[in-house]
Amino acid sequence: MSHVFPRHTRIRPPIAARGEGAYIYDNTGKAYLDGSGGAAVSCLGHSDPDVTAAIKAQADRLAFAHTGFFTSEPAEALANRLIAHAPEGIDRVYFVSGGSEAVESALKLARQYFLEIGQPTRHRFIARRQSYHGNTLGALATGGNAWRREPFAPLMVETSHISPCYEYRDRQDGESPEDYGLRVADELETEILRLGPENVIGFVAEPVVGATLGAVPPVPGYFTRIRQICDTHGLLLILDEVMCGMGRTGTLFACEQDGVRPDIVTIAKGLGAGYQPIGAMLCSDTIYQAIEAGSGFFQHGHTYIGHPMACAAADVVVEKLTTGGMTARAAVMGGKLDTALHTTFGQHPHIGDIRGRGMFRGLEIVEDRATKTPFAPERGISKAVKKAAFEAGLICYPMGGTIDGRRGDHVLIAPPFILTEAQIDELTGKLSAAFAQILG
Repeated sequence: MSHVFPRHTRIRPPIAARGEGAYIYDNTGKAYLDGSGGAAVSCLGHSDPDVTAAIKAQADRLAFAHTGFFTSEPAEALANRLIAHAPEGIDRVYFVSGGSEAVESALKLARQYFLEIGQPTRHRFIARRQSYHGNTLGALATGGNAWRREPFAPLMVETSHISPCYEYRDRQDGESPEDYGLRVADELETEILRLGPENVIGFVAEPVVGATLGAVPPVPGYFTRIRQICDTHGLLLILDEVMCGMGRTGTLFACEQDGVRPDIVTIAKGLGAGYQPIGAMLCSDTIYQAIEAGSGFFQHGHTYIGHPMACAAADVVVEKLTTGGMTARAAVMGGKLDTALHTTFGQHPHIGDIRGRGMFRGLEIVEDRATKTPFAPERGISKAVKKAAFEAGLICYPMGGTIDGRRGDHVLIAPPFILTEAQIDELTGKLSAAFAQILG
């Protein structure tokens, strides 16, 4: 009998025994190709010797030092490496233990920034429907996924949600991608004016939407317009790259491909590649200077922030992603993965859209391609596909509620950057078998 509190009390998952490259093996010896990197985490696979060596070496020197008393060499080195590759204007790094903590830290810093500069009425955030920003209450409040939010809605801070940039379903006939992007971006300004600019802190968005929409990138010009609106009304632009960042889309920061400058950006998942729990909130020098010149104290904190072993592991990960060429490899192999997905599923009667960037791809499942009609939620298509793929030895990330939190299904593909062409064939083959079993 297990005393572990599982994610689902009616599911008994197998025991993961070891990892090797792009595979996880259970305690019976069965191999599972990690086609989603867990949840877009394991960018370097499961047995990188350099990362594990760094963890062991740091454990021998210093396992833990509380940041209320000390900084550490690994934290300083990792911060320097991240800032060297960060978007323009980003100058400081606040380490945490995961993505939800990173977003929570961003929201609190954004609020405190306006207190420090004498704008205390700013208290509202605006985000997008069908987004996901984490499971702590502040992060969940900014997220726009209805079924995740519903049970906890009475506990959340009030947040406005505008339309996502979801071209497959929402671009109108005769509307160019650029015009569509401007139309949905302008919803931000409409909501700011409704609330009163003096009451709004910032806009929170994933550059490429992950879990709840399935690797949906913005159309050209969308984030350029978003940045303009934020600047016009004095808002902070907070980009959540917890899932899509750290090389996943083919550039270290996903926002690089849209030429957008955030005021705050959050990262996690691929930052530690699964080897240690770590995330980070990065902010502009302008925000940091406001705190430094004001109270001098960010009223926030967690016990394990800046953990030396986690930072030592992540420093090696980021080195491999940058000078080690793994982000560039993600771009190349991502193109090959995209080609394979289109070759295998481009004419599939129940695959309506194939999208994404780099090693971050999504397939939207539909009942009818011509009308884009989704399967009835009662069919539980995404759950069935996940189960069938897993039984076939493929880990992927299907999700339901793609359209509005209830209707629609997609599969998210986010494999390790070390994936080979043969493993791409294995991935598409096993996914195809799962689709055949469930979709016919």
